[in-house]
Amino acid sequence: MMLSGFTFVRNAVQFDYPVVESISSALPVVDELVVAVGDSEDGTLDLIESIGDPKVKIVKTSWDDSLREGGRVLAQQTDVALSHTRGDFCLYLQADEVLHEDCFRAVLDAAGHYLNDSEVEGFLFSYLHFYGSYHTYYDGRPFYPREVRVVRNGIGVSSWRDAQGFRRKGRKLRVVEIDAQIYHYGWVRSPGKMVEKQRNLDRYWHDDGWLSRRYEEGFEIYSNLRGLKYFTGSHPKVMRERIEKADWEFNPPEEKLKLGAMMRLRRWFEEKVSRRPIGEYRNYILLKR
Repeated sequence: MMLSGFTFVRNAVQFDYPVVESISSALPVVDELVVAVGDSEDGTLDLIESIGDPKVKIVKTSWDDSLREGGRVLAQQTDVALSHTRGDFCLYLQADEVLHEDCFRAVLDAAGHYLNDSEVEGFLFSYLHFYGSYHTYYDGRPFYPREVRVVRNGIGVSSWRDAQGFRRKGRKLRVVEIDAQIYHYGWVRSPGKMVEKQRNLDRYWHDDGWLSRRYEEGFEIYSNLRGLKYFTGSHPKVMRERIEKADWEFNPPEEKLKLGAMMRLRRWFEEKVSRRPIGEYRNYILLKR
């Protein structure tokens, strides 16, 4: 059984993506890791080459910056990386997603267990979305609580829409949920750097007029605070140095984090009764195993 990893990246230095940490977190569990490195102006290629692991396979790519609808270019770059993999299963991490070392065993065990079960087309992971700092996070709204991050290779799987998930020839993948989490750090930077990064990323969904209105003077990047939680667990080891270097303060008042009565009732129902967020978008078919 061979397990591949794949990802894509562009201008990681300029926008402070933890891509080295992301790749490093996957290397212990994969036999190869394909990185589609887009045409960058900031030394991103040198950064990826500096990892110095023979498992890392770099594919140089060019981005079509005219693809400014629905984040399609992100899916296109994902597909480029996936097309160069050779594994039976493929682990996908975006450049701001990190796999905790406590989850290595779950990924490897699942890949071995379901290798010959062709009905299983992928594995579903839960998410922790860090926001504002390394000690505050969401495990659901306003982000997605879970997503497919391992896919079976060679069956026609491709990235879907803006690269959040995958489809097989247009239909949802049949997947099993495994006991593994993705640590998502896409919303953790100093406020100034976060605005710079997010404005650049929003170019792949919106036109210049929308960007100007959105990021006008006085815009606050960390304003979505309701339901934000404090993190008391452990981060992946590969993130320790980056976390130690964090040099900004993010300590929102407790009253801004509190949910209203209706949202508290809704969260109670989701946690105790439905066991899933009401109206959760599922880009997959969950198999019972």
